[in-house]
Amino acid sequence: MDSTDPQTEAAARPTAYEIIGGEAMVRQIADRFYDIMASDPAAARIRALHAEDLSAVRQRLFEFLSGWLGGPPLYFQRPDHKCIVSAHRPFAIGAAERDEWMLCMRRALEECGLPQDFRTVLEEAFQRTAEAFRNR
Repeated sequence: MDSTDPQTEAAARPTAYEIIGGEAMVRQIADRFYDIMASDPAAARIRALHAEDLSAVRQRLFEFLSGWLGGPPLYFQRPDHKCIVSAHRPFAIGAAERDEWMLCMRRALEECGLPQDFRTVLEEAFQRTAEAFRNR
């Protein structure tokens, strides 16, 4: 009889956060994402939805990704945190905006050096999330 506790076994497995390199890599992804958004004309629609200063939203993406990838749940520890879908509701997000967001995220993951197989898994999850933000 196997006496392995499923919770203990799950806790022993590394999280995506750990696999990709923890805080440093998550911050690099968030920063690269916003660098791309700010500089690539192909992301003009989503850039226009943001304030001129991207520092606060950069930090929030880093905090959200940290917890989403299995690291510290920094975003949810914020007193001002919102449901991620609700946080995007005030913005007109359609297929074009979704696709621009995905363009930036795909490039950020690639440029940060994540292995292709891991990028594929993350891109599929990001695609579902980006689709959930659509409100037009």
